[in-house]
Amino acid sequence: MPLIELPLLWVIIVDTVAWVIFHLSISMAAQRIPIDWFAQHKRLFKAFPWEQEGRIWQRLFRVKKWKGYIPDGTLFISNGYNKSQLHGADASSLYDFLLESRRAECVHWLSIFPGFVFFLWNPVWAAWLNIAYAVLFNVPLIVVQRFNRPRLERLLNSSR
Repeated sequence: MPLIELPLLWVIIVDTVAWVIFHLSISMAAQRIPIDWFAQHKRLFKAFPWEQEGRIWQRLFRVKKWKGYIPDGTLFISNGYNKSQLHGADASSLYDFLLESRRAECVHWLSIFPGFVFFLWNPVWAAWLNIAYAVLFNVPLIVVQRFNRPRLERLLNSSR
């Protein structure tokens, strides 16, 4: 039983508005984190040995086939890192992109957690649907970051 009872139409409206607010707020807050933080805390985003430098994601989910269909986050957050700023194999651009991929992964992990707030006004089944939405929307974007980053790190290491 939800803490706040709402008619189903209002639940849908409140859920939609809440997700827009959560996604945009988390993204904008992450943009305020100095990029140096992501450089200093690189071990939080380090690939695990079982990820086989990102190859596991390609093998399991065929990431290369669908990652190009994911819209760039700068469509929604104008001061984000636009991949068009990536200039060939320039080490500085690659490093900036690497740091921004850490920021993106952080944003998508953080974007899953607000799903639990939906238990306050949703029936249990609808709250679990919101959790499922949070996971299904964010995990593929995390997978793309986990797939791309080891490749970027290899490229950067070879250019030094």
